Amino acid sequence: MYTFLVTVLLMGIVKKNSLREYWSTDPMFATPFFASLFSQDRFLVLLRCLHFVNNATAILSDLLYKIRNVLISLTSAFGRVFVPYKDVCIDESLMLWKGRLAFRQYIPSKMHRFGVKFFVMCDVKTGFVQDIIVYTGSTTDIKHYEGLGVLGSVVMTMLASHLGKGHTLYVDNWYSSPTLFQHLLSNSTGACGTVRSNRKGMPAFGCRKMQRGEVEFQENGKVDHLTGERKIKPDCVLDYNLKMGAVDKADMINSFVECTRKTNKWYKKIFFHLIDTAVLNGSIVHRQLTGKVITYQKYRENLMRELLEEHHTPLRPSTGGRPAVDNPLRLTA
Repeated sequence: MYTFLVTVLLMGIVKKNSLREYWSTDPMFATPFFASLFSQDRFLVLLRCLHFVNNATAILSDLLYKIRNVLISLTSAFGRVFVPYKDVCIDESLMLWKGRLAFRQYIPSKMHRFGVKFFVMCDVKTGFVQDIIVYTGSTTDIKHYEGLGVLGSVVMTMLASHLGKGHTLYVDNWYSSPTLFQHLLSNSTGACGTVRSNRKGMPAFGCRKMQRGEVEFQENGKVDHLTGERKIKPDCVLDYNLKMGAVDKADMINSFVECTRKTNKWYKKIFFHLIDTAVLNGSIVHRQLTGKVITYQKYRENLMRELLEEHHTPLRPSTGGRPAVDNPLRLTA
């Protein structure tokens, strides 16, 4: 299975149009290394039979029962191996999926537009993905907090183990509300985010047209402990612009080497998406522990090599079947 995962990860770097092309014997397209890992039929059988739950004992009312075990295992590991720095952010991520699925979402502002939506919490300083919640509508796996609504409850669920430690949360206007921010403040957790003017509990500001560079603000009694004067911090706008993009950055980094492939099974695509996330987190932890700065692709390559050295016995490529077509002379120079 380690060799199988390495093969899938390698397909994210060596791009081809279809799975069968990786075992092509055409000299123009051949990549013999894949045949040394698996025969084509063996790999396709493992891919087809990839499954993560016993259907006989599964809780069928859980929309994520096909992938629940893997999701819990990985997100728990994320929380164990890394403690976030001061600043964290929560945002949405969308994994492309156009097939039939009860909880498929349409988000026109995202690049893919159709897919499975994740709530993702990242450490701002490193980009480490701290937690993931898959959105499944009314059955989304969150603890509901009275008065905070669904999105406020998402934030509180993801921050539950980090409250009271002095963290600062960055969110966009989809989550921001005075009620949520006040609740976080009462738990020694700061918050910064853009807001919607029609959000319940928002204070009413003047309607005059403001000029470039002008600031209008309201505060709830925050004072400087040294001078006793009110704190006025327009730097929050700069902080927000600097620290809010961690989730989008993680998606972008993985998009170049992602192992996620077209499949008819939604849970397999989520599995490969989680594997990509785990590898990204691994590269961040490696950098934090060793201090070595290497590219993400180089880290993936080193990881694949070490897994193969430990778990794989090379196969001899098959010499059976029809002989390959001779190379055209013009391609041998």
